[in-house]
Amino acid sequence: MQRGIRRVQDLCKVLQLPSVFEETAVSYFQRALQHPAFHLVSLEKKELLGGCCVFVTCRQHSWPLTMGTICSLLYAKQELFASVYLSVQKELGISVPALSLADLVKTHLSSFRLFQRAEDVPAPFAEDKERMVARTLQVVELASETWLVTGRHPVPIVTAAAFLSWQSLRPAARLACTLARFCKVAGIDLPPPAHLRLKELHEILLRMASQLAWLRVFDLDKKTVVKHIGDLLQHRLVLLKSAFCLEGAEEQHVEAPGEGSTGSPPAAAAEAQGEDCPSGGKRKCDSSRRPLLPPCLINPRKRLRTAALSESDAALTGDEPISDSEIEQYLRGPQEIRAFRKAKAWQ
Repeated sequence: MQRGIRRVQDLCKVLQLPSVFEETAVSYFQRALQHPAFHLVSLEKKELLGGCCVFVTCRQHSWPLTMGTICSLLYAKQELFASVYLSVQKELGISVPALSLADLVKTHLSSFRLFQRAEDVPAPFAEDKERMVARTLQVVELASETWLVTGRHPVPIVTAAAFLSWQSLRPAARLACTLARFCKVAGIDLPPPAHLRLKELHEILLRMASQLAWLRVFDLDKKTVVKHIGDLLQHRLVLLKSAFCLEGAEEQHVEAPGEGSTGSPPAAAAEAQGEDCPSGGKRKCDSSRRPLLPPCLINPRKRLRTAALSESDAALTGDEPISDSEIEQYLRGPQEIRAFRKAKAWQ
């Protein structure tokens, strides 16, 4: 108990938390150790109880603290810490509000070494913290509006958004930098799904760029589109509506037959749609005009194929004769009959 209380107090001092937070965290820790559910847990989990109590206290007071930060201070695995954290919530009956995405962005970026002007950080990589936080918040809002946040772990999305924002602020010197090198210089871990979130953000930005008239003359790709993130974010509501709305394509199908063309209506509509498509291809135009849907609907997971029935199983009709040994398996014994009658009496 005393060692755990000292651990809680030390954590609060390292995190520079107010004294009220320390008192609340200590009280939670004392309650947890006295609860029977934590009497027989391993010593490793008991040592994480103090960190969980500090984490709960910070969340209740809307203090931006991530699980990754406190796990790094305790040298703990996030999976084990999360299991103890959920147990504390359940057994003590504590209500913990979720951390908002904006607070998470500010907290996650505060740990970046790019703002500290360290000696091992190259000069082109250093950035102003306020500028980067503001740009990252805008990119994360864009991700939220395009279904990239729903049902996903937020840290990979914030990491990918921070990388794009960092590149867009000084693209000439940073476009050649990879996501892995960025995380290494910033002094943060690279979450495995961050590459997928970065790919999805690139696709959204490219679709938005195709709707800006002054960008259609350029052959943009996932690297060069980063140069224009500022313009895309400034007009993101209009660009998202025009890039993912199907109303324009439907109007073209309706108006094409009435323009006096000699071709069949479907062919004329296809030609009209092909003319408006920058690439000139009907298939590419259809894919670029798809509605805005969650990624789980656009790229659904492949279902496992069921094994084909054998010839003997396929030949079964249900009218086959039943042997005496099989009939005995369905007969109820005296004990089962009494239990069945007792259960039926309550109905």
